[in-house]
Amino acid sequence: MADAKSLGTIVLIGGAEDKTGNGGVLERLADMVRGEQLVVLTSATTDPEGSWQRYRKAFAKLGLKNVVHVDVRDREQALDGELSKPIKAARCVFFTGGDQLRITAHIGDTPVYQRIRDMVDQGGIVAGTSAGAAVMSDTMLIGGESDNTPKVGDIVHMAPGFGFLRGYIVDVHFSERGRMGRLVGAVAQNPATMGIGVDEDTALFISAGCGEVVGDGAVWFVDGMSAYGSNVAEGTSDETLSIENVHVNILNSGRQYDLLKRQPVDERQPVAA
Repeated sequence: MADAKSLGTIVLIGGAEDKTGNGGVLERLADMVRGEQLVVLTSATTDPEGSWQRYRKAFAKLGLKNVVHVDVRDREQALDGELSKPIKAARCVFFTGGDQLRITAHIGDTPVYQRIRDMVDQGGIVAGTSAGAAVMSDTMLIGGESDNTPKVGDIVHMAPGFGFLRGYIVDVHFSERGRMGRLVGAVAQNPATMGIGVDEDTALFISAGCGEVVGDGAVWFVDGMSAYGSNVAEGTSDETLSIENVHVNILNSGRQYDLLKRQPVDERQPVAA
């Protein structure tokens, strides 16, 4: 389930979002932050200065005046409490793309992480694009074959994430890189974990257990809770993966998904408070 204890908002962006200031995902985020501080955290990338400059310009075009860079390049820096002080005054922390293992290895269980956790618990926003989105769940995808129906022996690489979103696993650049097979493969290994696939230039804004899709693409919800007939445990390594009764919902911009009930919100019914 989503972290119902959190009072804040989690934003999962599928990558390649529009940075020209012409609306879309970043404009929606900027509207939520307007008048307050946004921190850009570039731990995922090997080009932190270049990434910072791109997002600084993008948010400036959207009218945000208080945008700060927290440049954590290794774990030693993350353990320095002074470096992450701007997070204490932030309304939003934004993780750029890159390699999600760099994020967890550098800032997991450090003052940086704890300040982000405190900010979210107090009603703040934690957003991430590409690798920055993948890190939000308690188990994160870090690799696996795309574009093909998976074999039982295909390794879907996973690692512990930050746990802002519990009971879900997030994949990004989803349709563009043909990642349905690997997300189903991840769900087959633990059907209690729901897969969320986010297309490029698309985001899922999650608050109070409900997610709203924003952007040009779609968000895919892959639910294996009622699945059966899987050969993931008994099949030979070269056998094609088989799993039955997997439920898939594909939602476009403006549609909502109830992460607690694991079903789309019926637009004909009012959303419960």
